[in-house]
Amino acid sequence: MSTATMPREAAIVPRAPAVRAAAKPVVNKWAIAIAVSLGALLEVIDTSIVNVALSDIQASLGATLSQVSWVVSSYAVANVIILPLTAWLGDRFGKKRYFIFSLAGFTLSSALCGLATNLPVLILARTLQGLCGGGLMAKAQSILFETFPREEQPMAQGLFGGIVIAGPAIGPTLGGYLTTNVDWRWIFYVNVPVGIGAMIMCAIHLVPDTKKEIAREIDWLAIGLLALGLGSLQTVLEEGQTDDWFESSFILTFAVLAAVGTALFVWRTLRSRAPVVDLRVLRYRSLWAGSIISVILGMGLYGTLFAVPIFAQSVLDFTSQQTGLLLLPGAIASAVTMPFAAKLSGRVPDARILITVGALILIGALFQLDGMNPGTGADALFWPLIIRSFGTVLMFLPLNLATLGPIPTKDVSAAAGFFNLTRQLGGSVGVALLTTMLAQRQAFHRNVLVEKLAYADPKTWDRVTTFAHAFVAKGFDEATAHLKALRVLDGAVDVQAAIMSFGDTFWLTAATFVLTLPLVLLLGRGGAKVQMGH
Repeated sequence: MSTATMPREAAIVPRAPAVRAAAKPVVNKWAIAIAVSLGALLEVIDTSIVNVALSDIQASLGATLSQVSWVVSSYAVANVIILPLTAWLGDRFGKKRYFIFSLAGFTLSSALCGLATNLPVLILARTLQGLCGGGLMAKAQSILFETFPREEQPMAQGLFGGIVIAGPAIGPTLGGYLTTNVDWRWIFYVNVPVGIGAMIMCAIHLVPDTKKEIAREIDWLAIGLLALGLGSLQTVLEEGQTDDWFESSFILTFAVLAAVGTALFVWRTLRSRAPVVDLRVLRYRSLWAGSIISVILGMGLYGTLFAVPIFAQSVLDFTSQQTGLLLLPGAIASAVTMPFAAKLSGRVPDARILITVGALILIGALFQLDGMNPGTGADALFWPLIIRSFGTVLMFLPLNLATLGPIPTKDVSAAAGFFNLTRQLGGSVGVALLTTMLAQRQAFHRNVLVEKLAYADPKTWDRVTTFAHAFVAKGFDEATAHLKALRVLDGAVDVQAAIMSFGDTFWLTAATFVLTLPLVLLLGRGGAKVQMGH
């Protein structure tokens, strides 16, 4: 019996590797990586590309500043609503089909944004763009995790991380150039050829969808509660400062809706046998710890990129294009250092070490930015922004691996959607928090400075007299010269108060990073050797 079966067993054993070897060339892993990363790049850039063009859009469409702010808010609200649903949508319609659909929708809505002749049409098109864009970010990351073996994850996630980090800086640079030299509509038209190219690549290279048994019923109530909760929360974060926060009945109403909608959604989801968002993935310790750190990283990533352009334009009088060019070296630094960080992540057995080092570098850069003053120029901001980019890269990639690496493949898609949601919300919380803090701290510092500039103080009087003499020398009468001298002093106080308030925001962000560092101990090791044994 054994002698009869030996030849058959011997014949069977060599064939298994041959089948696997023949199957490998079918999947072009790096073509998939480039295709899905192009889609993610479009989504990330469009979170910030519009910011530098708001004044031009306002003038072109005859809108007020508060009205045109919804061009940004509508995209963010729609994006946040769809992110948690991406795993369910991918399972229901197929990952490849859903990703290509999202690309097509994003490309079409981008063209509609450029063609918009009034503000309501532009806001509607931006909402559609956000709904489609949300599917690009989370699905790109989950596709990369499912396509590459664990030992190659650092390089694959390095490509994805470079896009996520460089995108917010590339957006203002590209937006500023197109708005200044062409027309604001081209910040949307530029997405069309890239989107079409990405769709073609995805259609060719993405692995065909396999049939999967899923529940036929759709929990529309849960989807509605999710949209109500997250949409209301994002609206509060986006519009809170503009409407004076809870002094506004509009913001107060949406805050209540956010709390009620989110609570009911969680209750409904935990009772469902086939939830549209699988909150049970939070049972993985690495996910909830990594998500908290992701919120803080989002604050550091988007919050800093929000504060520096405001400083450049309000204090240094930079144009949109100059502001974009100021951020460009940091984006290039992110792209250049990402392969290095990917190799390092593959060699260091414990990703938590790299996360800690990256956080410390980022904290150091924030303290450097804290030293800005009226004489600070583009040269003085160059190295802090470069160091900030390096620290963010060194923190971002290992965080992905340490958070999602320990999670079984079947739950990666749901976990990636939740993980990306936390970074997006972290960015929104960071921008909202820093906007409010800038306004409040500037008022505080101005009051303190004004108290110290008592008119009876000899130094203050000497300064006003010096300014007044300069204006008299230019031909103004004494009364006018004195008034202008006071205005100059008042303007100097405003500038100094603004600079001190920016310093406070960078200090707060750095302190927040320090306080959350202990959570790193709750993450997975995430190193290549550990992952291979998973």
